[in-house]
Amino acid sequence: MKAVVEGLLFLSGEDGISLENISNIIEKSIDETKEIIKELYNDYENNDRGIQIEYLGNNYKLTTKPIHKEYYKKLLIDEENSQLTQSALETLAIVAYNAPITRVDIDNIRGVNSSYVIRKLLLKGLIEDVGTSDAPGKPKLYNVSSKFLDYFGLGSIEELPKIEEDEEIDLESDLFDSKYKENETVDE
Repeated sequence: MKAVVEGLLFLSGEDGISLENISNIIEKSIDETKEIIKELYNDYENNDRGIQIEYLGNNYKLTTKPIHKEYYKKLLIDEENSQLTQSALETLAIVAYNAPITRVDIDNIRGVNSSYVIRKLLLKGLIEDVGTSDAPGKPKLYNVSSKFLDYFGLGSIEELPKIEEDEEIDLESDLFDSKYKENETVDE
């Protein structure tokens, strides 16, 4: 069951998951679930592990260990300068056409957890937190930023192509065909 709980913690992303929710999913008592989490916590306490379990905001979450933060900062700096992936483009399209939108709604549309992609897009400044929803838990709402408009050469969000309800979108060619082009380098 430790592997299942570990997977649940991973899938819950930055939101985390409550003890009660874990207990219900794995069909174990609260005490049995606490014991499993305690065992996982102890497994992660080894210095050869890069993640840990924390209890934050009434939820258990997988987080990185602070002792390695100098390395994580390097990754974040590299991500700032990296090109957009297909999943980032997909998430941007969802936000652009459905804003303001919560991460859960983005996840439902994409069919996968989007926490990591949203963090990258926030870091790049292409989307922004624009408040909270009235939904239970008051999740954050996201919208595209002015940097998004600049990045894709748009004067306003209204310049995005109109989508027919049943129309499929080729994200690379239709949605983001912009004046902005990456400088390409060719290794010789």
